[in-house]
Amino acid sequence: MWGNVAERIEGRVVVVGQGYVGLPVAMRAVHAGFDVMGFEVDHRKCDLLNAGRSPVEDISDEELEAALRADRYRATTDPLDLAKFDIAVISVPTPMAEGAPDLSYIESAAATLAPHIREGCTVILESTTYPGTTEELVAPILEEGSGLKVGRDFHLGYSPERIDPGNPTWRLENTPKVVSGVDEASLQAVQGFFDRLVDQTVAVSGTREAEMTKLLENTFRHVNIALVNELAIFAHDLGISVWEAIDAASTKPFGYMRFTPGPGVGGHCLPIDPSYLSWQVERSLGQKFRFVELANDVNEHMPDYVVRRVQHMLNDRERSVRGSTVLLFGLAYKANTGDARETPTRPIIEQLTDLGATVLVADPHVDETLVPSGVTAVAGGPEDVAAADLIVYLVDHSSFDRELVSGAAVPVLDCRRVLQGPLVEPL
Repeated sequence: MWGNVAERIEGRVVVVGQGYVGLPVAMRAVHAGFDVMGFEVDHRKCDLLNAGRSPVEDISDEELEAALRADRYRATTDPLDLAKFDIAVISVPTPMAEGAPDLSYIESAAATLAPHIREGCTVILESTTYPGTTEELVAPILEEGSGLKVGRDFHLGYSPERIDPGNPTWRLENTPKVVSGVDEASLQAVQGFFDRLVDQTVAVSGTREAEMTKLLENTFRHVNIALVNELAIFAHDLGISVWEAIDAASTKPFGYMRFTPGPGVGGHCLPIDPSYLSWQVERSLGQKFRFVELANDVNEHMPDYVVRRVQHMLNDRERSVRGSTVLLFGLAYKANTGDARETPTRPIIEQLTDLGATVLVADPHVDETLVPSGVTAVAGGPEDVAAADLIVYLVDHSSFDRELVSGAAVPVLDCRRVLQGPLVEPL
């Protein structure tokens, strides 16, 4: 996709974490001419990578195989393989645990890198986190484990990831990359590295500003999605087409940005990242971030609303949820990706099964091992549509047959407003 691999240059890169963020960074660094070692604690994933099988849709098997054949990339689970790196990028998960940020993956990554730090090298954190993490958490771990001093002996910076899985237009290389450092020399090192990987870098004055940038981006989306989700609920009860209103509002060329309702938010960013900011505001300032808390409340309850709509649609046909077969299209949280992290489909499944429904789920992108127990994975073909008493269209994968679903002889709840048929109801 990026053409021929660039001529080899001096520089050994380590990317800790080979998932939706880390693997694209690793492959882009290979393309830029670096030798890359991908560190991954998951032995199964590591074996897949070294066999040329990509675990994420944004990187094809062909790209991965080319990097392996050129002897420019290898995945490893052995920390000893990280020795003598010039640049290390930390791209590991940062989940929430019991209402607080879980930074154990960052801590582990920093501790793994620390013994291999040498004078002049650069460490870059990409994982989404609250402002202050780079300087207050990562720097002390690196200094203690290396015996060297940040700023004096080696560089440290933060560059928030902006990967949008499955987006064919905005990829790593053409999405502007925010960069920062704990000092000017660190900023120059971080920016110099990413200048080789992406079309444009955007420097900010410090790591806290860069960390805040990521949280601002996702909080903005989270709040606005919550707004249209709540509008969708009220508009339906008032007999108003919120979708028509959104279409009309979208014709305004200024002062408006289009957001659309859905069955809930998923992935790492929206369900989790704004809560990092809310947590820090309460911890540091003793105040509630009311916008985030309201958005969380609305978006977390959208799966409940979907299930209520299912109940009403079945009641209209004199059926109960118990004993009905409900076919769900989509287990991933977004179209054309297998990313099922924090997917709203999961709580929908749990509620429907608790109510006694037989649940079928179709999603060709998601590994069947991720399908919840008690649920049957199906292809979503004519026989599956015919077997259903009701269909919920949750994710608009391009591989799904819209015409088939639109023409179903049973009610269809269209959570993406892409279907047209006599029995189709938009969310």
